[in-house]
Amino acid sequence: MNTYPDSVRFLYSLGNEVKTIKMGLERIQAVLAALDHPERASRWVHVAGTNGKGSICAMIESALRARGVRTGLYTSPHLEEPTERIQIAGSQVSREQFVSAFQRVHEKSEQLLEAGVIDLHPTYFETVTAMAFLLFRDAGVEMGVIEVGLGGRLDATNVITPVLSVITPVDFDHETWLGSSLTAIAGEKAGIIKPGVPVVVAPQRPAAWQVLSSRGAELIPVSGWAAEELEVHRLGCRFTAVQGDVRIEVECPLAGSHQATNALTAVVALHQLRVPPKSITEGIRQARWPGRLELVSSHPDIILDGAHNPAGVGALAAYIERFYRDRKVWLVFATMRDKSVDEISESLSLQVDEVILTAADSERSLRPEAMRELFPEHKVRVAPRLTDALEILREAAPEDAIFITGSLFLVGEARSILCRPVATDTL
Repeated sequence: MNTYPDSVRFLYSLGNEVKTIKMGLERIQAVLAALDHPERASRWVHVAGTNGKGSICAMIESALRARGVRTGLYTSPHLEEPTERIQIAGSQVSREQFVSAFQRVHEKSEQLLEAGVIDLHPTYFETVTAMAFLLFRDAGVEMGVIEVGLGGRLDATNVITPVLSVITPVDFDHETWLGSSLTAIAGEKAGIIKPGVPVVVAPQRPAAWQVLSSRGAELIPVSGWAAEELEVHRLGCRFTAVQGDVRIEVECPLAGSHQATNALTAVVALHQLRVPPKSITEGIRQARWPGRLELVSSHPDIILDGAHNPAGVGALAAYIERFYRDRKVWLVFATMRDKSVDEISESLSLQVDEVILTAADSERSLRPEAMRELFPEHKVRVAPRLTDALEILREAAPEDAIFITGSLFLVGEARSILCRPVATDTL
């Protein structure tokens, strides 16, 4: 497995990250120990929660880099290429770096398997997590921002002892693994809390806050700050973050009113890390997080959004209502079989005029025909694949708006088609 395609094929052969997840830290701990603990080589910011993790990670990393810190960023899932998950100093790692790290982790895993130290080869996510720590150590990363993959307590990233933890709003998602109640889900997210490590906590529902506040850690509530003079526009927001005498100007380039809360959470985390206000302002202004209310074309507007749970779809529906209520709105929608489709479709159906149901390129994708009754009949068309949906969208007028959403798999496919180097303003 000396090539990038070989490495990626092997990772995919380990099975879908969610479907074949093996909760627990034993394998990742054994592999990292055999690699001489690369997870101990840098300082870390650890981010858990339901929605907003990636956006907040991107903003924190960008501001740290603006401060002059050599950064690492580890996020998941990827949209188009696995190399997206591991970034060093603002750039995703090369295929060569990815292959080198994969070979080292894979070979060590095989040795541990043969010796009976671990029970099976590390999963896709465990393997790439170990690869990230290796690459960060190799690159001399000073501070890495690490996004939890799923949950927190038993997530493979929870082998680190960070200098700061962040918990974004806790909501319903992945109930099969995390529990069916908000209390249970919050308990899993709270698993990243470590003794002596402060925790920045975004606004929470009372049940989640009660769980988080029971862990005996120093909690730093984002609600202790105010977003004054808030202006939300179609492509982002601006405000002044205020606590006492501290005033930090924020211009966030990520769309959606919910990003104001995410940006304020990032500000609080960065202030706790003693990043100067100028670096916070500049870093957040330069932050990028693809595939989340991302405008990729105009005339008609084409927006990609990875909303895949009720809270994320609620934010999408609010965005459409606020900025596109006077336009004809097209929805291209695909989702996975383990998602709350009823709640998702109910939120979106009131905001759109045309629905095209399709399937993402994933074995977990729900058949579009199975969703047809969830939307008003007169609005629905079925397209077997995204390419078929894009053909239908040729009917859209220049003044219309098109949202492609429901699954990050679908968004990744759409980006690979619509964000090619030679771009046009039309389909």
